Amino acid sequence: MMQSTLHTVNSLWQRVREIWKDDSGAATAEYAVVIMAAVGFAGLLVVILRGNEVKSMLVDLVRNALNTAG
Repeated sequence: MMQSTLHTVNSLWQRVREIWKDDSGAATAEYAVVIMAAVGFAGLLVVILRGNEVKSMLVDLVRNALNTAG
């Protein structure tokens, strides 16, 4: 019984080490982290751009650009 349990534990430990060696999903995980960061940044921009001060600044910028061009 003890030999069988020890063999099972050794087999599981070897399998865990094999899985940890394999980094085939690392790139996918990195892409996921980058995408989540981009989504967070986009959300922050949406919150900032909804403010009245920012809207007035952008409107003034567009008006000045159109007045200068025309």
